[in-house]
Amino acid sequence: MPKFAANLTMLFADLPVVERFAAARAAGFDAVELLFPYDDDVDAIEQALQDHNLRMILFNVPVGDFAAGERGIANAPQRVEEFRAGAQMAVDLAGRYSTPQLNCLVGKWLGGTPQDEQRQTLVENLRFAAGVAAEAGVLLLVEPLNTIDTPGFLIATAQDGLDLIDEVGHPNLHLQFDVYHEQRMAGNLVATIREHRDRIAHIQIADSPARNQPGTGEINYRYVLDEIDAAGYDGYVSLEFVPAPDTTTALDEMKAAGLLTLG
Repeated sequence: MPKFAANLTMLFADLPVVERFAAARAAGFDAVELLFPYDDDVDAIEQALQDHNLRMILFNVPVGDFAAGERGIANAPQRVEEFRAGAQMAVDLAGRYSTPQLNCLVGKWLGGTPQDEQRQTLVENLRFAAGVAAEAGVLLLVEPLNTIDTPGFLIATAQDGLDLIDEVGHPNLHLQFDVYHEQRMAGNLVATIREHRDRIAHIQIADSPARNQPGTGEINYRYVLDEIDAAGYDGYVSLEFVPAPDTTTALDEMKAAGLLTLG
């Protein structure tokens, strides 16, 4: 069974952010991640990590206005300085939290800007960010998002992400494999994990199609988790799902189904 981390943006969401760390530790987690810690009390988060002996294993590079629907600005020629400042801010915060990996959402196609110009901007920005992260000993990841939930997103499948990584050509850039997003777009989950294990640096899970906890949808998670182990993946598998009806019930259901071990 893999080792599991809690995505505290989605789990324990009935609590204030800083209180979610204690809840995660009480549930048996030793590692957590957040989407965007920048607008929260970063000092309080740092203290909570220490108080509860938790590792912050991942968070995202700033993506622009998430609430307004932005999912990254790495492809925007007019916002290169903003992207690079955000990448540096993320790397600096990763140093404070001892976070080993950062995820970069690359953005949606922009109307009014030639796609080849956007692609070139994206490649150059990722080379910059991967280099800045490498200097700090932090790994940079890119994550495909399905275009059912996120229309227009630039990389929609694991293969799209791998093609982009090849184009960037930086050794400090790897793939974040979200099982939910890949199932929505391409399926073929286990074969992809087996073939590209050495390029997958982080895995996230939720069931499909409703994005609730594993065991509530169409994915055979007992098989998928066994195959993640068999592939030799030794990183964390992060629970990034919408818990139904609540986090405690969702975790208990996963344990009862043999899909989760903690502590």
